[in-house]
Order: sequence, then structure tokens, then C-alpha cells
Amino acid sequence: MSKFIPNKNSSISSQLNSGTSKALEPESISRSNPHKSNAQHKSNAQQNQNRQPHLLLLKRCRKGTEQTFGRLKSFSSKLFERLGGSKQLYHHYWFWLGLGVTGGAIALGWGAYALEKSLPDSTTDVLTYIRDDTITIKASDGKIIQQTGSATRETLKIWEIPEPLIQAFIAIEDRRFEKHHGVDFQGVIRAAIANLMARDIVEGGSTITQQLARIVYFDQERSFVRKLKEMRMAQKIEHDLDKEQVIERYLNLVYLGSGAYGIADAAWVYFSKPISELTLPEMAMLAGLPPAPSVYSPFVNEKAAKNRRDLVLERMQQNGQITEAQMEEAIATPLNTKRSNPKRLEREAYYFTEYVQQELPKYVPQETLGKKGLIVETTLNLDWQHAAEAAIDKTVKNNGRYQRFGQAALVAIDPRNGQIKAMVGGKDFQDLESNNYLNRVTQTKRQPGSTFKTFVYTAAISAGISPNRGYLDAPYIVDGYEPKNYSDNFRGWTSIRQALIKSINVVALKSLIDIGWEPTIEIAKKMGIESKLYSTYSLALGASEVNLLELTSAYGTLAAQGVHTKPHGIERILDHQGNVIYQEQIQHRRALDEETAAITTWMLRGVVSSGTGRAARIGRPVAGKTGTTDEARDLWFIGYIPQLVAGVWLGNDDNKPTRGSSGTAASTWRRFMVEAIEDLETEPFPQRPNKIEGREAVIKAKPIRPKRVIHKKYPKSKSATKSRSNYRRTASTSTRRRRRRVSTPRKTTKPVSRQVRQNRAPRQSAPVRRRTAPRNTAPRQSAPVRRTAPKPAPVAPKPAVVPAPRVTSPSKPSPVVAPPAPPAARKAPAPTTKVPATPPEAPASRAGE
Repeated sequence: MSKFIPNKNSSISSQLNSGTSKALEPESISRSNPHKSNAQHKSNAQQNQNRQPHLLLLKRCRKGTEQTFGRLKSFSSKLFERLGGSKQLYHHYWFWLGLGVTGGAIALGWGAYALEKSLPDSTTDVLTYIRDDTITIKASDGKIIQQTGSATRETLKIWEIPEPLIQAFIAIEDRRFEKHHGVDFQGVIRAAIANLMARDIVEGGSTITQQLARIVYFDQERSFVRKLKEMRMAQKIEHDLDKEQVIERYLNLVYLGSGAYGIADAAWVYFSKPISELTLPEMAMLAGLPPAPSVYSPFVNEKAAKNRRDLVLERMQQNGQITEAQMEEAIATPLNTKRSNPKRLEREAYYFTEYVQQELPKYVPQETLGKKGLIVETTLNLDWQHAAEAAIDKTVKNNGRYQRFGQAALVAIDPRNGQIKAMVGGKDFQDLESNNYLNRVTQTKRQPGSTFKTFVYTAAISAGISPNRGYLDAPYIVDGYEPKNYSDNFRGWTSIRQALIKSINVVALKSLIDIGWEPTIEIAKKMGIESKLYSTYSLALGASEVNLLELTSAYGTLAAQGVHTKPHGIERILDHQGNVIYQEQIQHRRALDEETAAITTWMLRGVVSSGTGRAARIGRPVAGKTGTTDEARDLWFIGYIPQLVAGVWLGNDDNKPTRGSSGTAASTWRRFMVEAIEDLETEPFPQRPNKIEGREAVIKAKPIRPKRVIHKKYPKSKSATKSRSNYRRTASTSTRRRRRRVSTPRKTTKPVSRQVRQNRAPRQSAPVRRRTAPRNTAPRQSAPVRRTAPKPAPVAPKPAVVPAPRVTSPSKPSPVVAPPAPPAARKAPAPTTKVPATPPEAPASRAGE
């Protein structure tokens, strides 16, 4: 078989040609010499046949092919002769007719295929359609709080739409709406005839379903291809949806002029009333607007609007939908419009919606955001938002003027999931005179004051320090830094719990030194503080700036038993087709152990129950902390219950001092929470662990080693502080008032006993004149008690006599003491030393209250 394999320089065709020539060679020889040895010829042929069998097979195949094509040729020629006679095939008209029909059918089929491929596969977009140039922001209950672009504000269900309004639209836009399947061919022919007779476009052939398809899938381009697509899409819509769904979506999406999309918005724009209150003439006027809203609008051409309305009423009467009397009465009614702005231009929760729009690029790709047509479902509780806005407004109006602050902010967060429930970033977003667009919840940073002490003491508890650990509250200087208490008063040895309740600055600084900057900053960061914190001694008093949102969120970590969740306002984002682009991803992070959170909450509850945050009491357990910076420039209160944490800030944008106190911020917080807790059941805080002494440390303290520390002597003798002086002045005034109420003669005097004088604290003011009689020079000795009153001396002046108290038994006369003493002298002597009463909380004049 190797001789049949071609070499490198030969081809298969050359071998076949050579083999054929060799096979034909004996035949040519036999024809030239027929008488030569026939036996030799046969023997040679037999040898060639045996040697080259493939050549014979090829020869036979060739002959068979020639015979087959020859027979086919003869058959076709005979067939054409019978069909066409002597003429050629293309000379017959039926040939061209058949060719045209066949080609047309092929082209039509290909066009139908291409048309079908260009249309959407599904009609579900009809039920979820939103225009591309819109963003709709909704509250947690689904109510729209802001819309941008051309969108329908109020969407109605079919049972909410009055029946006469539906009939009015069908009468003028699509008489055979109930009978066709998307395309009304009778209507198309009727419209074409009407337009030809009028030599103008006076009637359209599009059905309501076609108009709906145009709104959802196509633009307003006028072309034959677009019309074909619209008709085919209308048929698909009718196949997938029922008539009620079609008319409902159409009435909610159709543009009716003056910025109104949908019949509900149009009823508000033209008549300032809900759709349920529309009259028959008003419904007919709205039904006449779709073909040309700018022409038939009563705000543009009242006459054209009335004529169009009357035409709708006539069509309704012809269809038997209203009586002739109703038609005549409605036609006789004048157009009574009352214009209002489109509802889509209305907006609520201004600061919150601005915050949401700024957050969108974090969750939506830029190309998707550029197309828009988005629905943003937020976490906002609209009722709580209204309560927050009212609380801020009332505080600024009632307290802002005389306390000299002009701005306020409030934010409320659900600590369990981080959802922002209310946000007010300023007193008035519409106030153009102030920096109204500035969101003071998220865009401004201020010193938190004493609200930062919570992080210092939380770090201390985490480091195993007991809340009962005491520090000396006395003048203290460390590396040249000297903290001042808000009243310049010192309390001596004080536990850190009492220091937090009374907001003592010196103890907070000493605690920070024992714990260290690094552990304190780390705890604050874990709890939710994102701003930069500086390692300075003033950190203990809140010198590093933060914003209200992160500060409130950090307190929410305590409310959630040590678990921090990042605050957010967006719950879900949908595209114009209803597909979910973003779903909130709540990520919890353990920031504190549960025992530390419970102990800190227990300490903060004391701030509200008996400390500086008493104004925040709401009748249920509350934990929180007040804060005031230097010269009362910032007034804070951050408080929480297990289900809700809220923060309030009061101050001025230009950082000017105020005359207010953190109690005003606490009152604002209370005003908001009283409204919010109506929807919340009372939940108890976690129980404080029984063991608070000797707890195992969760974090390691890294104490600060100051270079120079000055411990000043505790001023025990310095009792005449400003607050105590006010206290005694108030007590003295009240004592004098009580004495005046005693029924004694006007000119009588009261001698003061030595015991009362000893109990009184020394005074630094000028001595007070006494109203008692002159003393006798003789030594003072009490006279024996007599049963009868002594006779007055005839020469000596009469001493003042105090009326004896009434007794129940008339047989016993009242005892008389010489010289007489006031009733207070008969009481048990008071201790010679008194602990100065704690002065009430006053407006802070030192940083860190």
C-alpha cells in the first residue's frame, strides 16, 4: 500500500491522472491492432485490474455520476416544457407573482421576528414603572417624603378611584376599551376616516393600553416603527394583565399638565382637593387633558378647556354612562379651579432627605445613579420626626432669645439596629437668613463637654476599677493644666459614680490619668466615635470635637448592652423596574462586655434621677449625660432607654457664648421623648452585676506619667463660696419671713438665745441690726418657773413678752421663762459643724460641665 501514498513532491490529482492514463493505454492499443494478441491484452488488463483496483472504482463512480446528472437534466427539461411550453420560465407573470408573494412572506416573517426581538420579554415593568429622571424617598411606613423629577406623588388603587372618573377617560380616550385586546382596529379605521374628512388630526386611534405602553416603554417620537412596537406591546400587556390593572396604571401615570402626573396629583393641582371630592364636571375636565395638556389646561385656555370638558360629557351621555339631565347640568356648571403646587414638590424632613441624597453614592453605582428612576426606602419614623421638629422649634422660640442660642439639633437612633428614626439639623431649613442648609447633626463638629466623661468612666470600669473608687476633689494642676469645676466648688473625697452624677471635672481628669489616653480613646472608637481624638489632658472634659450623630450612636452602644451598630438612614434602594439594588446590611460589633455596659448605664441613670440631668425625667428608667463647654458655648444632653437613644445640641453657629445650661437641652430631649415613648412599651435596663468590687479587667490600663503634679490643699475652711453664700442668703431670707408671720405686737422685740447664735455659721457680711431689747448688765440666769405671771417692775422698761403656746389642759397655766426665749431655743441643739448643701446646677462657666 506504500505505493499509493503520495510523496512530498506529488499530489493526489497527479496520481489519479497518471493512473487513468495507464488504464486507458491498453484500450488504445487494442483499437489500433485488433488482431494482435488478444490473450496478451486480456492478461494485461487482468493484471492492471488486480494491481490497481482503486482506479476501477473511481472510474465506475465517475460514470454513475454522469448518468445521474444526465437523467436529472432530461427530466427537468421535460417538466419545464410541459409547464411553460416554448417560453422561458421568467417570461410568465405568475412566476413574478409567486416570487413576490414568497419574498414578501419571508420579509414579513423576518420583520415580525426582528420586531419581537426588539420588545421587552416581560410586561412586569408596567406594574413597577418609575420615570428615569426621578428619585423617590419614602419613610419607613411607605409615605413619600421627597420626590425629584417628573414622578407621580400619590398612587391610587383601582377601588380608590371613583367610577365616573374611569368612565370619563374611557368615553373620550377608548370607547371600546372593554372589547379589544390591546389594539382597536375599528378605532384605527374610524380615526383615519375622521382625519381624512377633516383634513387634520382630530381623532387618534391609540387605545388606553397603547398609551400605557408608550408611557412605560417608548418615547413620544412619531414614526411607523415606533407605532408598530407600541401596538405589539399593547397586545402583550393585554395578554398578561387584566383590564383593571391596565386602567389603574394608566390613570396613575398619565401626564395631565401643570406638573401633575396621575389623576390624584391633577386633582390637587387644579382643584386643591382629594380625588374623592371631585364633582362630575371636574372629572370630565381632567379626562379631557391627556391629548394636549398645554392646550386644554384651564390655566392656559379656559374656553378650550370648557369645550373639551363638554365633549367628554356628551360622549359619556352617548355611552349611557350619565343621563341627559346630568349632562346638561354639568355643562351649565362653570369651571371652578383652585390652583396648588404639585404634590411631588412637597417635602418633609428636609435635613434627613438631604442626608439620604448625600449617602446614595455609597450604595448605588454612579452609572445607575445617573439614570435615576430610583425608590429609596428609609428608616425614618415620620411621627417621631414631627415630634422632634416640634421640640426643636419650641425650644428655640421659648429659650433661644434670653439664653442667647440661635440653633439646635436633634437625632434619634434605634440602638438595636442603627436605624435613624428622626433627624433635625437646625431650627428651620427654610430660613434663608441663617445657614439653613447646614446639617448640624452630621456636618458640624463641636466639643462634647462632659458628655465625653462617659467614655472615660466606661474605660475605667473596663479596666476593673470599681465605681465606688474615690478621688480627692480639690485644686489640682498637672503639667500646667488645671481643671475647674463648673461652680468653683470642691467636694473632697468623691467616688467616680458621684463624680459622674454631679459632673465633677477634677475626678474625671484623675481617672483619665490612671487609665491612660490610649485605652480611653480605644473604648470611644469602639463605641462609635469616628472623629479624631487627641491625647491631651483636656480630653477628659471633652476637648476633642465630634458630631452629634456619632456621639449619639456611641451612647446607643450602652443602650444595646455593649453592641455597636453603625447608624444609617437607608433601608432599601429599588430601580425603576422594582429590582433591589441595595439592602441594608446591619453589622453588629461587640464593643463592651455586658457587665461594663450595665454598670455604666447604672451610673448614668443616677445622672437623670438625682444629678445634672433631672430635667430629662419621663416617668420611666432613663440613662443619660449632660454636657456644657467653656462659657456655655455648647449645650448637650444624650440620653437613652433600651429601645431608643436621642441626642440634643444647642448653641450658635459662630461659637458665641450662651447664657443657657445643659438643663435646657435635657428639657428638649424630654419634650421629644414624651411623644416617642407613646409607641414603645416600658422595658427595664439590664440589672447591674452584684459584684462591682474586684472585677477582672477587660482592658489593660496604661496610666499616664505626668512630669509635674501639684496637689493643692483641700479648702476645708473655705466655706464661704459663692454657691454657699447664696444658699445661706436664701435660708436667712426664708427665716426672716417665717418670723414675720408670727402674730406678735409690732413694737415688741425678740431676744435671741445664745444657743441659736452659736449654731449660726459665721457671716462675712455687715452685722445685722438686732431688734431685741437692751440686755441687762447682770449675768443671764434663767428665772425659776412660776405658776403665775410675774408682776412687771414699775421703773424698768417692759421686756418683750412672747405669747405662750396653747395647751390642751386649761387647768395648767403656761410656763413663763425669764427672760423669755423663742420656741426654737427649746429644741435640741444642732451640731456645731454643718456640711454645706450641694448647690443647684447652674449655667456652666467652666469647660466640661
